[in-house]
Amino acid sequence: MRSIAPQPALDADPHLEKRRDLAAAFRWTYKMGWHEGVANHFSVRTDDRKFLLNPDKMHFARIRASDLIEYDADDAATMERADAPDHTAWGLHGAVHRLCPHIGCAIHLHTKYATALASLADSTLPPVDQTSAAFYGRYAVDDGYAGLAFEEEGERVCSFLSDPRIKVLVMGNHGVMAVGESVSEAFDTAYYFERACETYLTALATARPLRLLDKQTAAKVADEAGSESTRDGVPSHAKHLSEIRLLLDAEGSDYAH
Repeated sequence: MRSIAPQPALDADPHLEKRRDLAAAFRWTYKMGWHEGVANHFSVRTDDRKFLLNPDKMHFARIRASDLIEYDADDAATMERADAPDHTAWGLHGAVHRLCPHIGCAIHLHTKYATALASLADSTLPPVDQTSAAFYGRYAVDDGYAGLAFEEEGERVCSFLSDPRIKVLVMGNHGVMAVGESVSEAFDTAYYFERACETYLTALATARPLRLLDKQTAAKVADEAGSESTRDGVPSHAKHLSEIRLLLDAEGSDYAH
């Protein structure tokens, strides 16, 4: 018989803020039109190799903090649970939290511009502006797509994320994966990478020559962007997600429940 693991009462959950951050990320992703129907998944590490993941086939627009399900990346019986995740979610996110201990949060999307970049024969993102330069040396391109992200494919994909400097994986012929130590870092990364891809592909569409930044300047921008923080020492990515939560709260959203 398939069993379902009980979820802790929300007010007693030591990972409550992670739940709320991830739920807010889902809701805002929906607002930006980045969802893929009831596909795609976000996860955040809770303890060692345990992580929270969105329920199978639940629309991002409805996800609340209490809906997120905790799994153990080492539990071979996960797919026998009544609340088992989608097979590709387990294959990809289970592998991330099993093989990449430096990654706290992983956001996988099929956003319009990042996926368009992933569809090009050359899926690199050149430093054509400040935002794209911020990713210089901080992303990788996987051009070996081998099918849906079941366990074997998930483990192969994770080989590109073993370097802590890599914050984005352009998944050739597939989509994009943004990672970070926290939900706010991974979400902020996904947001700005999509913006960078939009600028680059829009510039390409003009069929006019690109003005590329030189490698030295691009590397300097990437270093500066990576160390950016607000005056009170709070990273800008944390401020970004905090503002999103305030906006959702003002709308009366139930994401935090």
